[in-house]
Amino acid sequence: MAAAADSIAVERHRALARTDEKTPRSLRHAVTNSCSYTGQPAKLAGNLWKYILSLRQNTMAVWRTCREHQMSAPRDFWLACGHHLLDRDENGRLLVTDDFLKAYLARPELMPPPDACAAEQELHRALLRDPRRPVAAGQIEAIADADARENWQMMIAWRDHLVKHRSVEAAYLAIIRRNIAFPQLFIGQLVQLILRNALDDCGDAFMLRAAELFFRPQKLMIEGASVLAIDEERGSVTGRHSASPLMALLGLPDVTEVDVLNGTTADGYWERSDRFDLALDLAVGERGLIALGDVIARWVAHLLAIEVEVEPVAELREVSWNWYVGLSAEATRIGDAIWHGDDFDEEARAQLIGLFRLTFRDPTYMIETVRGEPVYLLLAMTAEGVLRLKPQNLITGLPIANAEAVN
Repeated sequence: MAAAADSIAVERHRALARTDEKTPRSLRHAVTNSCSYTGQPAKLAGNLWKYILSLRQNTMAVWRTCREHQMSAPRDFWLACGHHLLDRDENGRLLVTDDFLKAYLARPELMPPPDACAAEQELHRALLRDPRRPVAAGQIEAIADADARENWQMMIAWRDHLVKHRSVEAAYLAIIRRNIAFPQLFIGQLVQLILRNALDDCGDAFMLRAAELFFRPQKLMIEGASVLAIDEERGSVTGRHSASPLMALLGLPDVTEVDVLNGTTADGYWERSDRFDLALDLAVGERGLIALGDVIARWVAHLLAIEVEVEPVAELREVSWNWYVGLSAEATRIGDAIWHGDDFDEEARAQLIGLFRLTFRDPTYMIETVRGEPVYLLLAMTAEGVLRLKPQNLITGLPIANAEAVN
């Protein structure tokens, strides 16, 4: 059964209100994507502080070398995500290391405070010595603080999931295909690591900035004819921001304002990539949507080993709406309305900010009923102007025959 899309267009948008939200400091609600320490260095225990300092020295050595040599291909980026702590197999997939697991122990949610009970402190010390050691349920139940118990339960479940899979990519696919519940903090970090691997040879700053949409929520703002995607954590377009403890730990410069990515600022992306302080123009016809389509193609190819072509389109008229994928919750609702032949109001139309046509280079990978036909991708923001892209929908939503066997 097919639905006809008489006319779907990406419209210009009016200025959007901004909202600021505060989240509790717990693993369940944490929003920082880095696996690295983000608290105050003075509170770190001696051995762990020495370990974090060694990570910082190694990371900064790479960063300084990159700057000295002007990062002649390939240039490094997203240093704080922890990709230097991972190994790679013969196929280029990411392998979990002990150093990578230890970095989680530096998170403030897992660092025992001075008044923590003996059970919590001993568990932390034991895992710092051997991050893969088995942890019995009783060891966690013995922890006095309820929040700490919950954090450790989630952390050990996460660690066990990572180490039992042959690669980071395989661990992510298992989470998505089996709908395994983990904190978004952890899943977002996996997405960033996988993209860092898939884009390792990428020299296009627009693609790298577009890839940030996969793991960092964006606030959309209008400036003239531009639709600017600004990292939600960056606050406002102008004005000074408070220093991040992680940036201080790595010795990276503090962010002062958000610039728009363009031909002038693009070459500086690599040096400031961990600051997430460049706005991306997602207006129709601009490089932002084109770059996002290229990232989508790279994501599908890396995780599913299927080559696709993705191109943004400004408008669809009288097309067969046989298969579509919403790249955000709002986009899925709009796609469903089109499928069912429902009218969607002006507010819904204003939320739609991107349309893409995806085609399989080898149609034999597709299910028979839509083989050879295009797949339409929709991108939409919330009514408050926030874009939360769901890359997992590209894993579960494409019309792939025998999807579990892919990769």
